[in-house]
Amino acid sequence: MGRLFGTDGVRGVANADLTAELTLGLSVAAAHVLAEAGTFEGHRPTAVVGRDPRASGEFLEAAVVAGLASAGVDVLRVGVLPTPAVAYLTGALGADLGVMLSASHNAMPDNGVKFFARGGHKLADELEDRIESVYEEHRTGAPWDRPTGSGVGRVRSYEEGFEKYAAHLLAAVPNRLDGLKVVLDEAHGAAARVSPEAFTRAGAEIVTIGAEPDGLNINDGCGSTHLGLLKAAVLEHGADLGIAHDGDADRCLAVDHTGAEVDGDQILAVLALAMRERSELRSDTVVATVMSNLGFKLAMEREGVSLVQTGVGDRYVLEEMKSHDYALGGEQSGHVIILDHATTGDGTLTGLLLAARVAQTGRTLRDLASVMERLPQVLINVPDVDRSRVSTSAELASAVAEAERELGATGRVLLRPSGTEPLVRVMVEAADIDQARSVAGRLADAVKSALG
Repeated sequence: MGRLFGTDGVRGVANADLTAELTLGLSVAAAHVLAEAGTFEGHRPTAVVGRDPRASGEFLEAAVVAGLASAGVDVLRVGVLPTPAVAYLTGALGADLGVMLSASHNAMPDNGVKFFARGGHKLADELEDRIESVYEEHRTGAPWDRPTGSGVGRVRSYEEGFEKYAAHLLAAVPNRLDGLKVVLDEAHGAAARVSPEAFTRAGAEIVTIGAEPDGLNINDGCGSTHLGLLKAAVLEHGADLGIAHDGDADRCLAVDHTGAEVDGDQILAVLALAMRERSELRSDTVVATVMSNLGFKLAMEREGVSLVQTGVGDRYVLEEMKSHDYALGGEQSGHVIILDHATTGDGTLTGLLLAARVAQTGRTLRDLASVMERLPQVLINVPDVDRSRVSTSAELASAVAEAERELGATGRVLLRPSGTEPLVRVMVEAADIDQARSVAGRLADAVKSALG
């Protein structure tokens, strides 16, 4: 069996790859592994379980609840709420674990299951590996002690979760949003209720789109992966800015008043300077991945903010932040982590803080985002090559060195083997788009020649 857990839980086509049986079994295994790890420390464990609005989430939630309760875990069902809400509530309620059912920005047929440890933090790789191992043992018939009578877990709805999370969001906003008109694209997803509520309570005049989830329309032509509707709505309503989330609302992308996109790098840049002004940017440092635009790095250098870069994936950003007590990190895709208020990316929180900066300064989002200039970026996927030799090929190293000499300080080259496919990603940034395309094309040819 290949590894079930990816970089963000277990994900696949619901009822095909991700079945009720698999979900139930993983939930039982998670309860046992966390008990073995001493998480429960002799007390009766509690879990927070939430989901996004996908139709498949209804039966998968039932499977998770059944698995946990059968293993002696009390369950608090919080219903449809964002991933960061489940993480927050896991910590705020002192729960022993949290479970979120969502496939994030994926299309509706997919779903996923993600576990949070006590405090609302993602599980370490070794715990995920142990959960897989115990799941497989149970699947092949290994017996386990099943509680009976009063030992089985109890299940109840925790409707207070919505209000508790909304209040948490508002407490993190440094100033009111009065006078701002904001368009919110909720991707027909998990934040369709709580995000408009939070923005309204913070004082913004809001227009909502993509806020009518029916279980089938999540991420369908809307949200952070499809910004066209948001751009049009911002222009139609004369809004100051637009905010887009994905299906589980752990991402935030934005649109300024002209309809221009503001990506995760630009959002990070705006928030970094705002947090430094409030003495909240610890060590004057922000964490981002190697895929961040070179323009972001140059902007932070110019503003006197240190940049620490990690591998691709918000979990690696979070690990770096926790290891060195950094306050802000994120990805170009819109995963932004504000560690003083969240243990994972929180799209609603990010949007609120971005809008708060616009309101506080009286400047447009376009003006604020101009602190960094996005350099032209070209990405080419080179298929059918031996990705394992990217770092050992002398021929390829020579081609990269030549490209870096040509680009100088105003360009950048990144070769990255795919984690799931037999291909290598070639990324080139340069001050000029034609130069970026030319260099990327030559490097793609070099990858084919050296690794084909």
